[in-house]
Amino acid sequence: MVEVRKEGVLLEKTDIEFESEAVLNPAVIQNGEGIHVFYRAVAPGNYSTIGYCRLKNPLEVEYRMTVPLISREFGYESHGVEDPRIVKIDGLYYLTYTAYDGVNAMGALAVSKDLKHFDKLGLIVPEMDFDMFSRLTSSHEAINDKYLRYNIHGGIHKEEGKKVLVWDKNLIFFPRRINGNLFFLHRIRPDIQIVEVNELEDLTQKFWEEYFLNLAGNILISPKYEHEVSYLGGGCPPIETASGWLVIYHGVHDTIRGYVYSACASLLDLKNPRKEIARLPYPLFTPEYDWELEGEVNNVCFPTGAVVSEDTLYIYYGAADEQIACASLSISDLIHELKQNLKDD
Repeated sequence: MVEVRKEGVLLEKTDIEFESEAVLNPAVIQNGEGIHVFYRAVAPGNYSTIGYCRLKNPLEVEYRMTVPLISREFGYESHGVEDPRIVKIDGLYYLTYTAYDGVNAMGALAVSKDLKHFDKLGLIVPEMDFDMFSRLTSSHEAINDKYLRYNIHGGIHKEEGKKVLVWDKNLIFFPRRINGNLFFLHRIRPDIQIVEVNELEDLTQKFWEEYFLNLAGNILISPKYEHEVSYLGGGCPPIETASGWLVIYHGVHDTIRGYVYSACASLLDLKNPRKEIARLPYPLFTPEYDWELEGEVNNVCFPTGAVVSEDTLYIYYGAADEQIACASLSISDLIHELKQNLKDD
């Protein structure tokens, strides 16, 4: 098994209103100026914005803003700007997040050239109700029953005057173009799906209808092992290695203690990221310490950001939905262990 070191809590909530309830699920990226952390900050009433801090090294905060960097501005994010991830592609930073309007939680995108000013491009996942989703995905073959269980929202079609949509979260871009195209992960429970487009403008209604007509062909990772049996979702942006794209994701298991969220690892083909080539048969790490076992949501390790320093991989994660913690491990050891668990073709 891979040896993982829990480094402890990196960031806690403060008395400042915008982050007085919780801080969690950070996007992390490193450049010449340091390590930048964009984290979900929760105010009373479960209203989220994105806060910012900069790290001197992977485990030490040197600067932290006292106001949100990215706030709620538009109707589609009126209740929350949540769970960011960030990559840099062609000189432009892509920060993705879950936009929550109080009813629907959907993947949105903001871009920046300097990590200080972000232009919001809006929702880039499909705004589709379950009836249409079901018709499209089941037109050729029956879909996993869990898609019905997790996405029908109890048969509600409208709530608070808003149309109830299929939730599409965990929107995460690959950090470069592959074969000239953009790739990103997203998650409609219970699986992780993958999207390939040449440009964002290609994400039209027609594109999504054709995409869901072939949903089975666009599912990248499905629950397989006990620790991820309920559902899974994206975690950190994929990390390019000589052996493939390393994907740190989260797996969820419904237990007598409730849902348990663990960090998991998978390896994708470098030239064809639609192909999973290896997966750990056990969780990379699970909730075990007080800060992971008890909080706003108990039993949660939710990885969302990572930094590689020589052979050390630092994984930043939301702990019990209340604070931000870090774990570290040898990336070469992890790749070696993944290669011992190659996927059968």
